[in-house]
Amino acid sequence: MHESVFDRVEKLLKSQKLPFSVALHKPVYTSEEAAEVRGVPLSTGAKALICKGEDQFVMFVIPADRKLDSKQVRRLCGWRKLRFANRDEVLALTGLTPGSIPPFGSLFGLTTFCDQKLGENTTINFNAGDHTISVSMKYTDYFEAERPEVGTLTDGGMLEGGVNDKVDQTSGDA
Repeated sequence: MHESVFDRVEKLLKSQKLPFSVALHKPVYTSEEAAEVRGVPLSTGAKALICKGEDQFVMFVIPADRKLDSKQVRRLCGWRKLRFANRDEVLALTGLTPGSIPPFGSLFGLTTFCDQKLGENTTINFNAGDHTISVSMKYTDYFEAERPEVGTLTDGGMLEGGVNDKVDQTSGDA
């Protein structure tokens, strides 16, 4: 039987004996909806973005109340090109749709970059392979499990309240 992405996340965390909690809820498709149904601040959401930098796909994990700073990322990585993966590429790489991707690029063979601002949260929250499953865990435990490359990846400005943060996966530039 095919192992679900949630099962893979659970196996990864349990194998490292890291505590986490799981919540089942109505389907959510934006970070704002997820924060509301979880009853947590938007900034605790670990938003996983799949992008293509030069010729490689990578995962960026940023606080849900922030936007990826593509100019900063290109400078840090030494890339001239950076774009969001389109919906078909995300599906091919992860088997998932945008909004349900957990912040573990390692599960999909992707290098994971994490914005340092996410670490300002004691606890982070994310969808775990499904729009109806959320995981909550300590940021330090997430870091131990994934070992992402950490840097300044966001624009510094928080998103306005109520802004729909669904990434248009068909648009090119990040």
